Amino acid sequence: MIPLLATIGRVLLARWPSLLAWYLGGSLLHHFGIVVAGYVGGVNSALGFLILPLAILARLIAFVAMFLVVRDGLRELQLIAPLPDAAAERRRTFMITLLTSILPFFAIYTAWGFLRDDVQAYSLRALAVRSGLMWTALAEGTEPVQGEAATALSLNVLTIFTIVAAFSARWAFKRFNQKLPKWTALLAVYFEAVWVFFSLFLISDGFDSLAAWVDSRVAIQWVTDVRSWIGEQLVPVAWIWDGVAATIGTLTGLLVQPLAWLAIAGVIYGQAVEAEQPGLQKRLTETAQKRMKNLPATVSRWLGELAKEFTSRFRPIVDAIVLMWRAGPVLIASYVLVYTVVLALDPTLRWLLSRVIGPHDLSTFWRVFSDALFLIVPLVLEPIRIAVVSGAYDRTLGRLRGSAAQGSMAKRMTDGTAGMGATSTQNGPSASSGTMNGTISS
Repeated sequence: MIPLLATIGRVLLARWPSLLAWYLGGSLLHHFGIVVAGYVGGVNSALGFLILPLAILARLIAFVAMFLVVRDGLRELQLIAPLPDAAAERRRTFMITLLTSILPFFAIYTAWGFLRDDVQAYSLRALAVRSGLMWTALAEGTEPVQGEAATALSLNVLTIFTIVAAFSARWAFKRFNQKLPKWTALLAVYFEAVWVFFSLFLISDGFDSLAAWVDSRVAIQWVTDVRSWIGEQLVPVAWIWDGVAATIGTLTGLLVQPLAWLAIAGVIYGQAVEAEQPGLQKRLTETAQKRMKNLPATVSRWLGELAKEFTSRFRPIVDAIVLMWRAGPVLIASYVLVYTVVLALDPTLRWLLSRVIGPHDLSTFWRVFSDALFLIVPLVLEPIRIAVVSGAYDRTLGRLRGSAAQGSMAKRMTDGTAGMGATSTQNGPSASSGTMNGTISS
């Protein structure tokens, strides 16, 4: 715990202003990105949804920059992968890190509901713009705005075409990046964000529809009735049931978010810590390769490249999870505890801020200044969060390096002991033979 707190404190003291600046810039660009997408979406829904990923991308760029800003203060990380000195190499590292981080960040962003919040904010802005244009057209007697509703994003031909086209463009940039100008890397980032955004939104919407369908089934209602009947007949069993459910829910709430952020840190830093791949994955890979050999060479090559394109996005996530597993429960529990304390400061600081400002009218003062005032709280906490996550990641690397050093030392000691034993064995018979020969000779 103490080394972890020391690393967090060192990172904050050295880089707090830079962390604050990056988070503020990312938040402002995220807000204005949604506003611009809403204005465009009020006229053309398809173009609005193509601009919306840029708003989320602005927030991702800010977080990637925050993690990279504190990198030179992470001692264990610097020992394994020092920060490049050349500016061009740093820019290249930043771009590679950004491309690698899009999928896991957008996935977690979607799982926490932030993606749906952004789409809702965009939809409200777009509908307001469309309503204003329609009222203007009605007052001036002109033709009203044509086109689909600004909130329409569903599984249709246009959406599938957008996903396929963006993914294909991203693949083409990756394949021919050596022949393309350097500025085209920005287009690669955009196309990656577009296909991931559209895919995750459709997947999230599909899961919501599936959950609603399952909840409406008769079998679910039957299970609920059985649970109620058991609770009425066996009260202690109901107490245990509720206690176990509450415990699982609490532990899940406490563990998921900090571990997800630690996985993002692992993806961003892209550590060269070799994680052992499970045997199941190896067997599945071998089976797939055997089956692909029966296909034509062209089809087999294209399928192999497509599989590599998908698995390369998930490999950093798997490595980060394995890294956390190998770090041990004590370090992870300490990190979760510190992270939970930081998380608990959010409502506390908001409450204190409201008491410092005092009571004001909801329809005037709070409607205008609430967003700006409550931005103060994340401006204080987000740098601390990044310092906690990056510090924990650095300590996991230190723990693994220490374990590797101890294992290497133990191996050398074992080899040395075995060598001494072999030498003694060799010397023993020789001395004994000499003695016996001496005795016979005498």
